[in-house]
Amino acid sequence: MEQKALRRGNAIRAAVTVATAAAMVGVLAPAAGADPLPGGLGPCLGSSCPPSWNDPNNGPVVGFDSNINVYVGGDFLVREAAAEAEGKVVTLGRFDMDKRDGVSQIYNVGIAGVGSRVPPPDGSDYLTAGGDITIADGERLLAEEAEHSGRVAYAGALTGTVNPTTAPRFDAEAAAPYTALRPQLTEASRCYAYEGDEHREATGTWQQAGDIMTFTGDGTSAIQIFDVDADLESETGGNTGFVFNGVPEGATVLVNVYGSTRSVATFMGSFPNEGLRENLLWNFPDATDLSLTGPAQFEGSILVGQPASSTVLSMSGTNGRFYTAGSLTHTSAGQSGGQEIHAYPFDGDLPTCTPDPTPTPTDPTPTPTDPTPTPTRHTPHPTHSPSHPGELPDTGSRGGEWIIGSIAAALVAAGGTVLVATRRARRRTY
Repeated sequence: MEQKALRRGNAIRAAVTVATAAAMVGVLAPAAGADPLPGGLGPCLGSSCPPSWNDPNNGPVVGFDSNINVYVGGDFLVREAAAEAEGKVVTLGRFDMDKRDGVSQIYNVGIAGVGSRVPPPDGSDYLTAGGDITIADGERLLAEEAEHSGRVAYAGALTGTVNPTTAPRFDAEAAAPYTALRPQLTEASRCYAYEGDEHREATGTWQQAGDIMTFTGDGTSAIQIFDVDADLESETGGNTGFVFNGVPEGATVLVNVYGSTRSVATFMGSFPNEGLRENLLWNFPDATDLSLTGPAQFEGSILVGQPASSTVLSMSGTNGRFYTAGSLTHTSAGQSGGQEIHAYPFDGDLPTCTPDPTPTPTDPTPTPTDPTPTPTRHTPHPTHSPSHPGELPDTGSRGGEWIIGSIAAALVAAGGTVLVATRRARRRTY
């Protein structure tokens, strides 16, 4: 079966040609009852993915991942004492860094001192911004660690210090391959949570008791779905922990959190459920105002569907993909510091979603709510440099069918070659 899967994957690779970067972004492709995330998002991509993923650590680099770990449809703001975003980072808007005085004046992208220790490939774009990159005076944006380093691509103007000094790369079309992902994520987020105007039917239940929230699945469904129309916090509004029971091994867990204003406050650490982190998606289809707080290592991937949303992330750490169609402020609360986004894949199978025949256009450049606005800075327009060659994310397969669905909108360095790998071949071989 492994050889058959590899032969089929090779046939697909041979059949696929790409005329333009924009052509890589497809619509949500239906398949036998379960699909991956749109655009090839989620799994680790490339020939150097690790066979297993360690808990956050500061050990040696154990592999490389070409897929997007953090996707922001609006602006990405770094404030207070936030420390790093591991993995490939894409923001369609501006990237603005202005930390408070008296804390580390460094923010790491791509490769982090503590995390999964699976950065993007060396020399690839660690950060892509569709607007300006602005680094406050006296601060530094780092895309390097020891012998590993990447690039910082931007379509607007660059103000401030980026290391290594060879990293900045102006490209007027830097974010163009990723723009179609934004409406796809909005559509997918709603589809996962709704059937028509009704909440998608849950397969499990949840209960809050004191400072523990327990999710109980049905023990059999391949996709365990939970319906939460409340804040994820303790009975008294403080931090809560999460427990999952009745979830079959290998099942996808989809937690739909409804409501326009939502808060997650947690002291959550690692799960005893092996493999749950890579199969857990927290979906916020309605939230326009989302707060994620607490001394947590928040397990699982996060999807925020509203393009007009503003997410404020001050958790100690998140361990999973972070995708928002809106804007993101990575910050800290009180005197805390060192907040980190860690790179871990999402390998789950989600409810099948078909394209909306009449999609509603969205504003590609919303203005986020910035709790600590920075002064306007101006620099001369940088010199254009060539765009970076890249690698295509893989396509999905379900129910024995091999379907090229939404081909990922991600161009990353891959030694001058273009690869498309099937999910089944990837899961069975390393």
